[in-house]
Amino acid sequence: MQLVIDNLSKTYANGVQALKNVSLTINQGMFGLLGPNGAGKSSLMRTIATLQEASSGSITLGNLDVLREKHEVRKVLGYLPQEFGVYPRVTAETMLDHIADLKGIVDKKQRKEIVHTLLEKVNLIHVRNKNLGTFSGGMKQRFGVAQALIGNPKLIIVDEPTAGLDPAERNRFYNLLSEIGENTIVILSTHIVEDVTNLCSNMAIICLGEVIAQGHPAGLVESLQGKVWSRIIEKNELSFFRNSFNVISTQLKAGKTQIHIINDFRPDDFKPEEASLEDVYFSKIAEKMDTITV
Repeated sequence: MQLVIDNLSKTYANGVQALKNVSLTINQGMFGLLGPNGAGKSSLMRTIATLQEASSGSITLGNLDVLREKHEVRKVLGYLPQEFGVYPRVTAETMLDHIADLKGIVDKKQRKEIVHTLLEKVNLIHVRNKNLGTFSGGMKQRFGVAQALIGNPKLIIVDEPTAGLDPAERNRFYNLLSEIGENTIVILSTHIVEDVTNLCSNMAIICLGEVIAQGHPAGLVESLQGKVWSRIIEKNELSFFRNSFNVISTQLKAGKTQIHIINDFRPDDFKPEEASLEDVYFSKIAEKMDTITV
């Protein structure tokens, strides 16, 4: 099964154009959608999830027209939004049972089996009788995955799922998403480059509502090999280097500034750097922003 997005655009009532002719073909597995805050990621996810109308374009999931057959799409969709509320005084088991009922699983015995299986899958079975209000951030995210998995969805959308999680919780989440992605289309929308590096076999970068790069993460990184250079400079030298080179990122180190630049050859006093997906991300975003400011 494929998710095919063709020339999708979205303009809100206030005139803001959140999506501009977005076209993507997404196959089974983990697909990463990278972009800064305000890039249009959530607008795209909400449109795919049938939560808002598109202004133009089309989306198909297999034989389903996502924009016209919303009810049918919701039967095969799992969605974990960036922010979701829980009833703090309801147990995890009770809440999942209620959501399963809302999704059309009317047989009580079947629901109980499904809820038990999902709580085991996300490693929450031992706290199934605890109120959701007592859960940590990571536990709530895993509960969010459990509710998204009800009904064996063919498409799962997770929007900024690891924001605010500590490293241990992020690793647990990585493992869970990787397992899910073996048999399902999973779209991971994030601004954390490491999430895509660790999880996704294909990806796209979106900025100002447009897709500015797409492909296999390793292939995108390979395109920059031999072109990334770094140098430690004084903070007050940054303006000079920005005017002289294609500076794609800066990082403070011991009170000084390390810059990464993209150049076809090695400038004086720069050292070569192994290209990373972060370099790809920053270089593509910088290119796009330059076209706006020129």
